[in-house]
Parts: sequence; C-alpha cells; structure tokens
Amino acid sequence: MHTEVNPESPFGGPSVPKRRAAGLLGRDSELDTITGLFRTALLGRAISAVVVGEFGMGKSSVLDAAGELAKAAGFTVAIATASRLETHLSGGVGRQLIEGLTHAPAEPGSPRPRAPHAAESLPDRRPRNEQEQTEALDAFFHTVRHAAEQGPVFLGIDNLHLADPWSMRCLAYIRHRVEHLPVMFVLTSLIGHLQTGEVALLEMSGCTPATIRLRGLGTRHVAEFLRVSLGRFAEECHKVTGGNPYLLGALRRRLVPGMDLDAAGSAMIGEVLRVRMHEYTAAPKMLEAVAILGEDASFDLLAQLAGVDEITALEAIDTMVRVHLLTNSHRPTLTYRFVRNSVLADMPLTTRAVTQSRAARLLHDSGAPPERVGAHLLEATAIRIPWAVDVLRLAARHSVVEGDPELSVRFLSRALEERLSERKRMAILLQLAHAEFHCDPDSAPARVREAVDHIDDRETAAFAATAMILSLCCGPDARLAINSAGQFAARLDAGGPDAVWPLLCMTYLAEAGSRLGPPPDFRDFERQWAPLNDPAARQSRSGLLALDTVRSGKSAANAVRHFGEALSGEQPELFEQPYFFTLATAVLADEAALTDKLCQVLDIKRLPWDFHVPKGALATLARGIALQAGGDLVRASVHYESLVRQFEERGATSRCPIAVLCAARLIEVSVDLGRHDVANAALDKLDFGATQALFTHNYLLYARGRLRAATGEPELGYEDLRGCGRRLEHHGMRFPGFAPWRAHAARTALALGRTDAAAKLAEEDLDAAERWGTPRILGGALTTAGLVRDDGHGEEAERLLTKAVDVLGESTAKLALAEALTELGALQARHGQDEKAIVTLRRAVQSGKHCGARPLARRAAEALRDARTSLTTARDNDHGLTKQEYRVAVMASQGLTNREIAEALHLTRRTVELHLSGAYRKLEITGRTELSSALGRSQRVDGD
Repeated sequence: MHTEVNPESPFGGPSVPKRRAAGLLGRDSELDTITGLFRTALLGRAISAVVVGEFGMGKSSVLDAAGELAKAAGFTVAIATASRLETHLSGGVGRQLIEGLTHAPAEPGSPRPRAPHAAESLPDRRPRNEQEQTEALDAFFHTVRHAAEQGPVFLGIDNLHLADPWSMRCLAYIRHRVEHLPVMFVLTSLIGHLQTGEVALLEMSGCTPATIRLRGLGTRHVAEFLRVSLGRFAEECHKVTGGNPYLLGALRRRLVPGMDLDAAGSAMIGEVLRVRMHEYTAAPKMLEAVAILGEDASFDLLAQLAGVDEITALEAIDTMVRVHLLTNSHRPTLTYRFVRNSVLADMPLTTRAVTQSRAARLLHDSGAPPERVGAHLLEATAIRIPWAVDVLRLAARHSVVEGDPELSVRFLSRALEERLSERKRMAILLQLAHAEFHCDPDSAPARVREAVDHIDDRETAAFAATAMILSLCCGPDARLAINSAGQFAARLDAGGPDAVWPLLCMTYLAEAGSRLGPPPDFRDFERQWAPLNDPAARQSRSGLLALDTVRSGKSAANAVRHFGEALSGEQPELFEQPYFFTLATAVLADEAALTDKLCQVLDIKRLPWDFHVPKGALATLARGIALQAGGDLVRASVHYESLVRQFEERGATSRCPIAVLCAARLIEVSVDLGRHDVANAALDKLDFGATQALFTHNYLLYARGRLRAATGEPELGYEDLRGCGRRLEHHGMRFPGFAPWRAHAARTALALGRTDAAAKLAEEDLDAAERWGTPRILGGALTTAGLVRDDGHGEEAERLLTKAVDVLGESTAKLALAEALTELGALQARHGQDEKAIVTLRRAVQSGKHCGARPLARRAAEALRDARTSLTTARDNDHGLTKQEYRVAVMASQGLTNREIAEALHLTRRTVELHLSGAYRKLEITGRTELSSALGRSQRVDGD
C-alpha cells in the first residue's frame, strides 16, 4: 500500500490509514492510540508504546494488528516473540528482529538492499569479553539504522518479560541511538511482572513511552465473540471471565444450552496457569490453595493449606496480585470465577477431595460458621470424614433458616454418606425430610418412613421425633411434624406408655397449638397417665394439668401449683413448646419465684430446638413478659425490641409463633408507653396471612386492636378485640389473663357509645377474673366494671374502682394500679369530690410515670389540674358546678349535641353525659331545655 500526502497536515507529512485488522474485537481505542504515534515516527523521530495486560488479555493480537497497520502505513515491520522456553537462549529475540528487518522488502514488489550486518552477526551466545559485546551491539544497531535509513521501521517485541537478557540489553543499547530515526517500538508485557534482570523496561522503551492497558472486553463484544444474543446470558459470561479474550475462547468451546456458568471452567486453562506459575516460588501451591478456599481464603489459612511458611506465602500472593491473577484484598481470591473453576478442574479428583477436607478442617478449627465449613465438605466426596456429620447438620439447619432448603438437602445428603449409627441416621433422615418438604412436599413422607425403619432404640426414637415436633412449629411444617410423630408413635406403642409418653405429650401440645378450633379431648389423653412411673413423665403430666387448668380458667392457685411441679425437674423441652410457653408465661408473670425458675430452665447453653429462635430468646421473652405484668414497661420494651431485631435477621418475624408473640407484646407495651410509631412499625413487618393458623395470632389480633383503639380507629380496634375473643372462645380458652380482650373491648365500646355491649363484656370479664382469682387480673376487671357502671350518682362505680385499687395495691401490678387510680380520681372529680380526687390523682400520676405509661400519666395529670382548678373555683358560683361541668352545660345550653361537645372537649360521649347529669343535679333541673334559664339565674345571682 502507498502512502499519500495529507494536504491538511501542518507538517505536510503522510497520512495514516484507518484500516483495522479483521477479527479483533473491542480494541479500536488501543489501536487508535498506537496508530496515532505513527506520525511521530514517519516524521523522523523514534517513539515507543508499551502494551500491558493480564494473562490472555490479547496483547499478542493487538501487537499483530498494530504491525499490519504499520505495514500498511509504509513501515518495515519486524516482530519478535519472546518465549518461556527460549529465555535462556542468548540473543533469541534480537535475532528474530534482525531476520525480520533483513528479509522484509522496502515496498510491495521492490526488494530492499541487504543490510551490511546480517543476522549471523549477532552471536548465538552472550559475548565473553568487552570487545565481543561491543561488536555484537554495534552489529545490531547498524542493522536497525540501515533499515531506518531506507524507510520507517516498526519493531515489535511480544512478551518482553520473557525475553533473554542479552536481547534486552541490545534493545536498551539502540534505543537512545535511534532517537532521530523513524523507528517505532511497540513492546508487550505481562502487567505487574517484576523486572529482575540487568535492564529496566524504561531503558528499552525510552523515558516516556505511551502505556496502553488492555482491559476485558465489554458485554457487547463478549456477546459478539461468543456468538450469543446481547442480554443476561452475555452479562453472566462477562462476569465469570471478566471479558478476558483467552478465557472467552475456552468458554466458547464449551458453551452448551442451559449450562451453569458458575461451574464453567477448563482444565487446560488450569494447566497453563499452573505451569506459568512454576517460575515463582510456591506460587502453584498457593494458586491451588486460593482456588480451594475461595471466599474463605484468609492469609493464615492459605499458608497452612499450601504447606508453606508465611513469608513464602506472602511473596507468592504478592506476585499473583501484581499480575492480576488474584484480587488485591484482605481475602485474596482468583480474579475470575472461570479461572478458579479451571484450576480446580486441573486437580485430580482425589487430590481435590482431600485438599477440600483439609480446608474444611482448618476452617472448623478456626471457628468458621458451619455453613462455610459445610461448603467445603460438599466438595470432599468419596472420603470419610467422621467429624463432619454434626457440622453438616448445623449447616443444614442454618440453610433452612436462611430460606435455602435445597442447600440444606445437599448438606444432609452428604452427611448420609458417612458411616452412621442407626440412631444418627434416623435423626438425619428426619431433618432431611423437613428440608425436602420445603422443596418437594410429596417426598417428605417417604423420607419419614425411611427414618422409622432405622429405629433401633425406642427412647432415642421418641426423643428424635419429639425434637422434630419442637423444631417444626408453624403452619405446614407443624403438620408434617405431627404426622411424622404419629408414624413413630405407632412403631413405639408396643413398648408401653413409658416408651411413647414423651412423644404423645409433645404431639398433643403441637395439635392443640396448631388448631384454630378446640384442642384434642384432654380426658382421652389423661387416661394414659395411670401406668407412668418415670419422674420426667410425671413432670410433664403436671405441665399438662396446668395447661388444662389454664384453659378452663377455674383456679389460678391450681394452675400455679401444677406449673411449679412441672418446673421441679430438668425438662426444658416442655417449656420450649410454643403453645405451652405462650400460656405458661402468661400465668407465671405474676409469680416472681417461678418466673426466675422458668428463666433458669429456658436459659440453657444448647441451641433451641426451633431453628427460628435465637439462643437465649425464650428466657429473654419470659423476663420481658414478667416485667410488663409488673408495670416496668420501658425495660420490657427493651427486651422485646432486641428480640424482634433478632427474629427479623432470621426472616422469621411472621413464621415463628414465638416471634409473633414477641412482636405482639412489643406492640402492646408500645401502646401503653405512647410510642405509637414503634407499634405501627412492628405491625407493618408482620404478615397476618402467614400467622393465621397459629394460636399466637390471637394475641396479635388483641395487640392490633389495642393499637387501633388508641390511634383513632376505635371501630376497627373493637372488631379486632372481638375477633380475638371469638377465636379464644372457639379454642376453648377461658383464662382471662392471656389476652384481656374483654376489658379493652368494653372500654372501646363505651367510646363508641355502645353501653349495653360494654356492660355485658365487663360483667363477663369480672366473672372470669373472680373465678381465676389473681390480683392483677381481678383488679383490671374491677376497673373496667367501674367505668361501665358509672351512672349518674357513681356510688357503685366508685365502690368497684376503690376495690380495684385495694386489690392491686397489694400486688406487683403497678400499671394496673395506675389505671385504677386514674379512673377512680377522674370519677371522684366528675362527681365533685375534688379533694379526694386530688389525692387519688397524685398517686395515679406518680404510678403512671414510674411505669413509663406516658398517655396514662398525662391523662391523670390533666385530671389533677382540672380537680385543683375546680376546687378553687367551685365556690365562685352558687350552683357549685365544676369547671368541666360548667363548660359542658354552657355548650349544651347553646344547642350543641353530646357528640359535638365530646369532640370539642376531647371527651367520650359517656363522660359528657355524666357531666350533664351532675350539672342537672346541682342546678336542680330535669333536662337540657332548662339549662339556659338555670345558668342565667346563677349568673344574675353572681352579679348581685
């Protein structure tokens, strides 16, 4: 090709053609940089470019393409390629350049005159003395100069980092001597390669070479290279290879429809890397260690797995980071997933399995999480690792928690490959049945039957099935556990009651807790107690008697006695059962000693059976419930908030009954604290649909009802509270202290003006509380009854509220006492007993503040101010109306309805009615029509 003069060039020099080499993708910018340097050489000055990149990034292809463009621009092109196998051959690269210069024609069709110093002038060995060195260097220089005198010269050296030392010296010798000749040097080198010879890169390239960094191809070019559509698949291919052309070529040869790109690799690539790393000390061993450990590749573990000292390991890591084979991070990993898979594919299967088992052991000994250890154990196949079974089971448990049952199945299937006792195999099969149930529900029953076939010890079998019931606590999971327990019970029944009792006990509780309707008939279950002599069986019998007493709602004393007997031994499983725990804590919240004992039983060192429940969570929740019952709302909320966060981290907020109970308790206590934002936030995180089949859903309905009633949605709140009540009644629950829905439903009904409904609810609540008999529950019911029965004179209401204060005054229920005092003081103030009201309300304010119940304390404080104002102004008029009675009477005389007055003064309609009744009595009138004239008479008398 002939060059043409570019008339627009300020130098009048030749123009540079814009032709591109065929088949080279994504390198236009790099080639533009190189061709942009042609002009300097064509104008008679030497110029250099250095192309650097990772292994396989296409340095050679770019150099070849640049050579083609240079040839088209009129350059004499000589390209030498350094080779690892020829590094020891002195002058190898230099001889290639001389041969290229002396055999290349000056222009197409016209032979170039032979240079005076041909290739044979460069010795095959390094010159032995100074004279030979000078002669050889001069011969090389004269060859290049002679070629440059005939026209521009393009000298390309590929893989300069592998060139022999003598050739490097030759290049350094001529570089500054051709400064004013039309010579262009293009050198390629591995990025990060450390020059260890006598010649530096700058001595060969000149002081200011243009450095071109080759990076991976973009997604568009990756798709074109692989001949696939531009889209997600192309993006994934780019991700696993980094767009490295050499890796893409290996991937293209293996592409098949539906292939798993995360597992794609090439043993050939692994072999090439292993061979190339041999020139660096310990690098091949470290390369394999990094591939084996993957994301777990901490420095200390890498050194141990590779079997080298830390200094050697550090040097190898440093080298591989510099050449971009490893990431530059605290946990170095192979830069591309395809490279890691390739290194692993190059390892013999046995070597890889043994090395993976060694990596697993190192991780286990360093305290790594079971799921990380398990990931390596999955790769250590066909070898026995007895210690791995327990780790794999823990890893499987964690995978289910994280919502990855398929990974759990893999862990457990790997555990079954070990030599196992029949006992352990049965336990693993049950755990596997649960994991498979989430992936393929139809396969789980067959796995349970397989587990039943491995029963070799009745006690252990019953224990394993019991553990399954405790582990699977919600929805379909619970049903799987109950059905499985039935199969075990049928197999164990021949061993007598003692053999099957623990399993029957837990099955009964699971059935009772998972039903929306009444639990199984307790009397049928009771018949199996007679032959039991085992202490643990008698202990659980007491627990079930306590539960039956609670459901009947007949006697707190009997329930507490039975619970105390159940706590007399070491059997934490009974109190870990969600249904049992939920009711037991509601009863024992008023029994400080038994609450402490319960927390000791629950605060065990092992993980809870239920994998949703964090370690120590049950004891923390039990303490929170006791604090709430005692009125220490702030501390109780701290317990609940901490637990809710832990359940959220496990993704179990709506799935686990204990989590639902905890969230519901947080909502309830936040309402009492006046933290409606916290209550709403907790409610928003719950999925009511996911909790429908749970007994604790009743408590959630109760808590939501309280929140709605407190935040301006009384109608919705009332419906929630009544819904909770209907479900509890349908469940056969008559214990009034589990969720005191009647009390709050009655108060909400009053606010809605439904006095008859409120009266009925309050009466039922008081009857149930009197049967149960504990001060906190009885005092709360008396308070509600006092509110409902506040008629015009208030004597009955005051009697009930006074009794509530007396009952609660001797208990630890400080919040219930503050509520009773507030209602009593407000009643006394409404009926003109201002001096008594002030004394009562002072106690109410103090108690409310002590509990942290800000809304209650604020209401008591407002009532206290009104009572004080009323006391000082009561005698300023002859009718003796209180300030509030006077305000209500004046508004009524102006024609406002009770509802309008209530809305204006932020009172309930019932309270407005009470104030009007008091005003009528003091003014000695019979109704609203006489108010205006009665108030006018009073004002005239006052004016006189």
